[in-house]
Amino acid sequence: MIYLTQTDTTVGFVSTNPKLLSDAKKRDSNQPFLICVDSYLKLKQLTRIPKMHKKRVRRARKTSFLCSNKKAIRVVKEPNHARFLKQFNFLYSTSANKNKKQYDYAFAYSKANIIIVDERGLYEVSASNIFKLGKKNIHKLR
Repeated sequence: MIYLTQTDTTVGFVSTNPKLLSDAKKRDSNQPFLICVDSYLKLKQLTRIPKMHKKRVRRARKTSFLCSNKKAIRVVKEPNHARFLKQFNFLYSTSANKNKKQYDYAFAYSKANIIIVDERGLYEVSASNIFKLGKKNIHKLR
């Protein structure tokens, strides 16, 4: 099941199955997806954050982190999207566009099984920051 929704950063596809997202976007299936969770308890089940970076991850807004286990994770704090995520353990997330293209309304609606629109509507904005966390260092990727 692919959901089209306004995420905490931009309009995106979310799903429990990454293969569905790869097929919908015609994207390489080996390329990993961002994992979104609504709480730090769920984050702890998926990966370990190095002690040096725990405060940074806890305080971050609209920021994704690439962890040592090669998982890209974001804890969603935006209330509307977090309320939707609460129903799931975690969801894979990607922007609602063709691979490396701009947002296209018709494409997004044709690929989604369920469309979720709240009072914010659906709109495209800039992507989130991405940081790679090491044991002692941090690198900005985007």
